[in-house]
Amino acid sequence: MRLLSLRLTLTTLALPALLIAGIAVGQVPDQPFPGTPPAPTEQPSIEQDPVEQAPVKTAERPRDLDGMLAALKRERSPQIARQLANSVMAKWNTSQSPTVDLLLEWAKKATEEKRTAAALDFLDQAIALNPDFVGAWNQRATLHYTMGNYKKSVSDINKVLELEPRHFGALAGLAAILSERGSQEAALKAWERYVEIYPADREAQEFVITISEELAGTRT
Repeated sequence: MRLLSLRLTLTTLALPALLIAGIAVGQVPDQPFPGTPPAPTEQPSIEQDPVEQAPVKTAERPRDLDGMLAALKRERSPQIARQLANSVMAKWNTSQSPTVDLLLEWAKKATEEKRTAAALDFLDQAIALNPDFVGAWNQRATLHYTMGNYKKSVSDINKVLELEPRHFGALAGLAAILSERGSQEAALKAWERYVEIYPADREAQEFVITISEELAGTRT
């Protein structure tokens, strides 16, 4: 089944086009937000008096986390939403400590080199230094998943969601694990929460539809 093939990759435990093996947010070149006025193409004729107009404000991309998540919830363009999702994940994956950020970099490199014990040690240190940093918890959850430690992965995911209930990457990771365990109703709830936060993710929408249809079929 397609749902059983989900895998957690990169910096998040998911995000279709996603963030989970799915789930790696695709990188898309920056584009102007909807509502940005086009550049003027004509200059006033010298025979006409130029008409004074009030300056038009262009739409600006929010920089704070709450603003980005609010914009992500409103956005209907998948491409622009993916840019916002990338920015949100970057916020979540950056701490206020250079030491913690360095430990995460070392953990990432160790994971790529298949040195899982070292990667786990680096992440344990990062969490000990900053227990409220969701990026470290989420990265460790991903590592536990790749190691087959589902119980530990879910425990770390739950901690991520305790610290940041809007973490759509963790929700997608949870949904993937629940699907692989055959808990489709719980997986559906996780995907529905995901779509509430990131509604422009079409792949996540398809997961919701697919699981809903499968569950409906088992009840008839």
